[in-house]
Amino acid sequence: MKCEHCTRKECSKKTKTDDQENVSADAPSPAQENGEKGEFHKLADAKIFLSDCLACDSCMTAEEGVQLSQQNAKDFFRVLNLNKKCDTSKHKVLVVSVCPQSLPYFAAKFNLSVTDASRRLCGFLKSLGVHYVFDTTIAADFSILESQKEFVRRYRQHSEEERTLPMLTSACPGWVRYAERVLGRPITAHLCTAKSPQQVMGSLVKDYFARQQNLSPEKIFHVIVAPCYDKKLEALQESLPPALHGSRGADCVLTSEISQAWWCTPVITATREAAARESLEPGRQRLQRDKIAPLDSSLGGGGEIAQIMEQGDLSVRDAAVDTLFGDLKEDKVTRHDGASSDGHLAHIFRHAAKELFNEDVEEVTYRALRNKDFQEVTLEKNGEVVLRFAAAYGFRNIQNMILKLKKGKFPFHFVEVLACAGGCLNGRGQAQTPDGHADKALLRQMEGIYADIPVRRPESSAHVQELYQEWLEGINSPKAREVLHTTYQSQERGTHSLDIKW
Repeated sequence: MKCEHCTRKECSKKTKTDDQENVSADAPSPAQENGEKGEFHKLADAKIFLSDCLACDSCMTAEEGVQLSQQNAKDFFRVLNLNKKCDTSKHKVLVVSVCPQSLPYFAAKFNLSVTDASRRLCGFLKSLGVHYVFDTTIAADFSILESQKEFVRRYRQHSEEERTLPMLTSACPGWVRYAERVLGRPITAHLCTAKSPQQVMGSLVKDYFARQQNLSPEKIFHVIVAPCYDKKLEALQESLPPALHGSRGADCVLTSEISQAWWCTPVITATREAAARESLEPGRQRLQRDKIAPLDSSLGGGGEIAQIMEQGDLSVRDAAVDTLFGDLKEDKVTRHDGASSDGHLAHIFRHAAKELFNEDVEEVTYRALRNKDFQEVTLEKNGEVVLRFAAAYGFRNIQNMILKLKKGKFPFHFVEVLACAGGCLNGRGQAQTPDGHADKALLRQMEGIYADIPVRRPESSAHVQELYQEWLEGINSPKAREVLHTTYQSQERGTHSLDIKW
């Protein structure tokens, strides 16, 4: 059986690998500490099939495999446990950043509004010992704004001699890994150089936030809760500015599914009989009792954490975190204008229409082409199509796109490319049945929840504009270019197996 992401005929896909989110005995989970082991250990002993990610021989080296095995929940619990000990020199500030596509999963699983789900998830994480819980939407703001500027520049520079279009998005790590490791140049030349939201979030936390709190990056342990496994591989490649001394932007990436498992399983045994009497799911009972806390503000605050950590009184520290930043809480969940993604297509389309053709586009209208996962958006002026954008989700559509692009028969200026059919909401780290198939009913519920979240345009964020000045020394500064953009490494291959039967 071939790995879904790989198109090489010689792909030697293994059957399964140890769950990278496995939790060992020397790093006890909250369930273990409470003496309730059975249900949690069943989850912890689960396996991740390589069809769930890009971890096949074609796309991941042996060295990366070792690094990936070390980047797991075991480290998260190790840090939690170290913070409970008296040796303050080993304490770390725990920061969790939650992707917006993960929140509808929690809301759907527990029949909550997305705001309630975010507040209860935040409260649960803080009850474990996490200090801050952030929403990665602010990082997507930067990614979209930088992508907008790059597209306009490419459009103006494009010519038969210098073919800078189509521009292909760089927010999906599965797609980027495939382009770098399998397709190579000239395809990677079309990738947008703006960093993904996860990469930007890593810089925000380990650079800007660390300096705000008078901490070295090494004193922060940054966890990402994400809808797919590919973001684990992305965390291995995150390159931060040299001033951060090689610190990784994300120390650990956990899928929505495993986070949801922690949330509800510690009390399954204790509440099973009560749940049967009250006809409620155990997880639902847990959520009704959970501590409630809104997401923390967008990386605000002073240097209080460093001072509190030095005192060594963890009870004082934990209480102070909630009071010191109580006036900076955000309790409104927002998203970008994408059906199941971070919305690069819609926002870049509006910006390009205005900048290039002075056209104001309020509503972006999608038209399905080959299938519901390949759609186009066009702008007409004087009877002529002047902008043609597309959304290509899933590797079948990506394959068709690459074939036409190589043949010079691809008429689009911009493509939002996502590795997962159905987009980010359908990531393999959530909305899956126990046998590994997409849970279509749950996915439809998540799509409805996501659609109801208020849309925020990245240009409207005053805080982002302040960060451009305070953190990056200006919108078009050399530092902004260094921190918010990346380069790609192409691994040239022989024959690309683009004729594979799907």
